[in-house]
Amino acid sequence: MARNKTFNRRNILIIIAVILVAALGLSVRLGYLMIAKSAEYAERAEELHERERAIKAERGTIYDKNGIAIATNKPVSTISVIHSQITDPEKVIDVLSEKLNLREEDVRKRVEKVSSIERIKSNVDKDIADAIREYDLNGVMVDEDYKRYYPYENLASKVIGFTGSDNQGIVGLEVAYEEYLKGIDGTILTLTTAYGVEIENAAEDRIEPQAGNDLYISLDVNIQKYAQQAALKVLEAKNANNVKLIVMSPQNGEIYAMVNAPEFDLNDPFTLTDNMLINIDPGTLTAEKENELLNNMWRNACISDTYEPGSAFKIVTAAAALEEKVVELDDTFFCPGYKIVEDRRIRCHKAGGHGSQTFVEGIMNSCNPVFMEIGARVGVTNMYKYFSRLGLFHKTGIDLPGEAKSIMHKPENIGAVELATISFGQSFQITPLQLLVAASAVVNGGNIVTPHFGVQVKNPQGNVVKTFQYEGATEVITKETSETMKMLLEAVVSDGTGKRAYLPGFQIGGKTATSEKLPRSSNRYISSFIGFAPADNPQVIAIVLIDEPTGIYYGGTIAAPVVAEVFDNILPYLGIEARYTETEKEEFEIGSFQMPDFLGLSLEDAKKLVKKYEFGEPYYLGEGEKVVEQFPLPGETINRNSDLILYLE
Repeated sequence: MARNKTFNRRNILIIIAVILVAALGLSVRLGYLMIAKSAEYAERAEELHERERAIKAERGTIYDKNGIAIATNKPVSTISVIHSQITDPEKVIDVLSEKLNLREEDVRKRVEKVSSIERIKSNVDKDIADAIREYDLNGVMVDEDYKRYYPYENLASKVIGFTGSDNQGIVGLEVAYEEYLKGIDGTILTLTTAYGVEIENAAEDRIEPQAGNDLYISLDVNIQKYAQQAALKVLEAKNANNVKLIVMSPQNGEIYAMVNAPEFDLNDPFTLTDNMLINIDPGTLTAEKENELLNNMWRNACISDTYEPGSAFKIVTAAAALEEKVVELDDTFFCPGYKIVEDRRIRCHKAGGHGSQTFVEGIMNSCNPVFMEIGARVGVTNMYKYFSRLGLFHKTGIDLPGEAKSIMHKPENIGAVELATISFGQSFQITPLQLLVAASAVVNGGNIVTPHFGVQVKNPQGNVVKTFQYEGATEVITKETSETMKMLLEAVVSDGTGKRAYLPGFQIGGKTATSEKLPRSSNRYISSFIGFAPADNPQVIAIVLIDEPTGIYYGGTIAAPVVAEVFDNILPYLGIEARYTETEKEEFEIGSFQMPDFLGLSLEDAKKLVKKYEFGEPYYLGEGEKVVEQFPLPGETINRNSDLILYLE
């Protein structure tokens, strides 16, 4: 009995000791939490009852060469709901569905969803947001925001690009310079109860957003307008698939204009343009197909699409031949209208041939047999050496996403036939921009430029953050070859296939091209022209490509006038003054006349009318007895001895 009492007493003491130790441990832990960790846990408790809402940062503005804003911001709002704070859900649903033009069931799902905060709609116009704010609905948040706005709508759309609903760049310069343009979002912090209800009279913490930096680019709104207008004009007149046109400084690579007609509305980039919906039944348009069409609509074909350049590439072949000293200007060639290479008969564009001609005349006439001969003289190894020097094996480095590479034969796979076709611009593919960069080097003294838009970045206070530097290879061809090529290409415009690019008072150099698309029997063509001015000291260079024109498709006939129209507008704008020769002054005084209208005339009547004017040489193209197209156009002021082209159906 005594032993049991002793055992019970011992157990009780042990239990008491355990309780005391546990109590002491809890007291120490509580003291640690309340004293040593009090600040940390107070902060955690506050965070538990804070609600965070973002304040969008203003995106940096994009300015053109003249400081004109071409991508800016428009104040908008984001409408959100906080479930725990809504006191009249039906009224909230009615007001938001009506004012935001949303389906009632969609708004109801978000309003009734139990979450800390639910976004209803972004990019809401200020007047609509103000109207919603006036209802003073509990649980409805109207927060300031910014929406990207493009004042020139479709101008240079595939260059500038646009942003998504999150205000981040998607395509074009908007994404290329995202790191500079984007700002840092701010935050609104609101104290709430444990149930998520905002505490009245509790002060909001606000972290202000930081605006993005501004981007200054080389694109000139006025030059872009001139170029886009000329491109749209020929697009409609020739019912072409598209027209690509680039205007650049050959001296430093600054791009003044880049047109991909038809363009799209930057303020409504997710709506397909009419040309994208041709031959598509709206009822069969799936989401996957729509996304494919949108990507094609946004595509900058000037840098993303490759093509066979055709005769414009003879600029490169001629420069390589002069550099290797395998041809002299007075070398003579004979063109019977074709050239036999191994087992192939490769024709010239002039069916009857050009007969005997010098190298200079061969360039002026754009004669394929002449260039097949000099291509053979240069040889594969040397041809590829100059392709590499002129940047045709790699991307140009333009500051836009999506640039394509060239598609070339491997040297070991090039035989005599391949070398012959390469010499006049067939059997390989490059981008329009690659050819423009190569041609720039040929006429600027031999230096490769990096084509670009970005010039400078400034912060919102106007201080320069970064000035972009662009390097390129120098002396890829000699100055002597460059001077000779400028002279030859000026002759192409003054007396050769590029005569329709001639502008009195301005020295224009250039090269025409008419390249047949694959398969060769499809009768689908790309008409193009490269032009530069002034020919003796080029300050501007341009390339235009007309994809699948209907009717007359020769580059010298329909593409050269596009560049002439652009140059006619921009050369004086760039401060390049006209310098008339004595011959030009004389022709202005006594030799110009207004182009008559041949449209609708029969072939017999057209020939009678031709005899009344001092045309150079009339060309009658097509099959038929009725004139449906003419160049020059009716009403144009032309010089005597200008050529006339009539297309018959």
